[in-house]
Amino acid sequence: MTQPLEQLLQTHLGFPAFRQGQRQVVETILNGHSAAAIFPTGAGKSLCYQLPGACLPHLTLVVSPLLALMQDQLAFLAKKGIKSASIDSAQTRQESLEVMNGVRRGQIKILMISVERLNNERFRQFLAQVPISLLVVDEAHCISEWGHNFRPDYLKLPQYKQAFNVQQTLLLTATATSKVIRDMGEKFSIDKQNIILTGFYRSNLNLAVQGVSNAQKLDTLSAWLQGRLMQSGIVYVTLQQTAEQVARWLSQRGIPALAYHAGMPGEQRQGVQQQFMSGEVKLIVATIAFGMGIDKSDIGYVVHYDLPKSIENYAQEIGRAGRDGNAADCLVLANGDNLNVLENFVYSDTPEPQGIAVVLDEIAKARPQGEWQVMLNRLSTQSNIRLLSLKTLLVYLELLGLIKPSYSFYADYKFKLLVPREQLGQGLNDERLAFVNALFNSSDKAKTWYSLNFERLALNYPSERSRVISALNYFDEKGAIELQTKPITDVYQVFPGNQPVQQLTEQLFARFAEKEQSEIKRIHHLLAFFTSNSCLSRQLALYFSDHQLQQGCGHCSVCAGQTTVFPPTLPLKPLEEHDFTVLCASIIDKLAADCTATLISRFLCGFTTPIFTRLKARQLSGFALLEQYRFGQVKSWVERHYNQA
Repeated sequence: MTQPLEQLLQTHLGFPAFRQGQRQVVETILNGHSAAAIFPTGAGKSLCYQLPGACLPHLTLVVSPLLALMQDQLAFLAKKGIKSASIDSAQTRQESLEVMNGVRRGQIKILMISVERLNNERFRQFLAQVPISLLVVDEAHCISEWGHNFRPDYLKLPQYKQAFNVQQTLLLTATATSKVIRDMGEKFSIDKQNIILTGFYRSNLNLAVQGVSNAQKLDTLSAWLQGRLMQSGIVYVTLQQTAEQVARWLSQRGIPALAYHAGMPGEQRQGVQQQFMSGEVKLIVATIAFGMGIDKSDIGYVVHYDLPKSIENYAQEIGRAGRDGNAADCLVLANGDNLNVLENFVYSDTPEPQGIAVVLDEIAKARPQGEWQVMLNRLSTQSNIRLLSLKTLLVYLELLGLIKPSYSFYADYKFKLLVPREQLGQGLNDERLAFVNALFNSSDKAKTWYSLNFERLALNYPSERSRVISALNYFDEKGAIELQTKPITDVYQVFPGNQPVQQLTEQLFARFAEKEQSEIKRIHHLLAFFTSNSCLSRQLALYFSDHQLQQGCGHCSVCAGQTTVFPPTLPLKPLEEHDFTVLCASIIDKLAADCTATLISRFLCGFTTPIFTRLKARQLSGFALLEQYRFGQVKSWVERHYNQA
């Protein structure tokens, strides 16, 4: 560094001074070390890669799960004259090629991608040819199994870092407990002194919890909002239909509001978001699908109409308020009526033992060859294990030393000529021309499309797979061919296993059950937090390893003398009074030989599984009719009646 950091900050980003923690992180990176920044939401984590990205000699690669955040950051960087771009599924092939060419030429300094983009064989090959100064992992808590938002694909990032010869990493997160921070640091070999925590407490957020029955929620919310109609705010709910209902009810009461949830068409969602960002709409009623990466500084309040999923989710969601430094109010309308729905979200992720056994059988079939080729979507359907849970299962098997990921590739490469074939050989030396001719002659040709046949090419003209794909990418980028790829195949090394399948199935199921119970405890920790007689702000800070707040904050509802008491939970109709046959006949008939008591219970509680998607179970009578009941109780009831049938 030849210039002082403050001068670099002013020159590149136009800011007069660093905020807390930023200078230390930037200095660590520019001195050639890896770092982790654990800053609260809205505390300026992005600057920690933006400034180094402008100063480092090569590409800064940012991996983020948040597409909305990418677009906001790109717009900011463009204003500052820092060349940056993203590659995402919404782009055309030509748009992606332009970005890749800009990266190759060194014109683009910061490239943002999703973690899933790294599953793309062609994209990984492109990155392997590009010098990368810094790998930035946003929402880095996703790499930890003990985090609240574990994403198995994140576990591959240390492997990619090594494959692309990246010397430095920067981890960014707002919500990580001590256990998660330790896990993150170990996976990327970051020195403890380079893990920078700034503290979690934000003095401008006024936290409040109010015990309210479901019948009184809307009146309570309407009255609370009356003094805040000129402020921007978010009301969070758990279910999509609740978002629609509350937005409609508020609008009918003269409080304009729009719903936002993942079930809406993409264009409609985008329109709602833009209206909120521009200030045209002040209030959004949303599921947690809204807000990830939303960088709107003047949000004056956040209300949780339903209980959040965890303390981490609560912290993340209230963190969207008051980013301009002004006081912001964070209210939870709390009761225990939604507890069963929250718990059921957890149970919906646990695979059945039969599904685990299906996966183990597939691996056993591949063991003699020592290599297992698998299409995850197909295996998800075959085993009836949700995709995220299936990826987690494969991680568990990897940790047991039974499989090891080797690489991923597209199962099929198809191409058609856009220029006469003889043009492809122009300017090539004899060896390259022979290779290109062998590539075409080895391919299976239909009317206009060629299908690449790697096995035949290996016999006719032995070549590295990477060379073949490079040639196809080259001709595609030149506009000489149109290249299409088909489903991704993951390749694993398979190692000998001495454990009987049934014993291993039970062991793996027990591990999922342990994770399940950990998540249930997380929910009950949340309830204890909301009903505690200790300062809410201090409790929250301590949960995230911030010990700076030594006494009550003085501005939360507990400090104001209002300890929360949940109203009595409304009794549900006893399960024995429901007609089992009426509720379950449609799904039992549809599932036929695949039917199990667990699947019937999941259907009644409204869970989503691959087999339900294939059978269009949502359209059947009985779906989700018992979603307000605890899954365990529903399952016991189903087992009694189904076994008698």
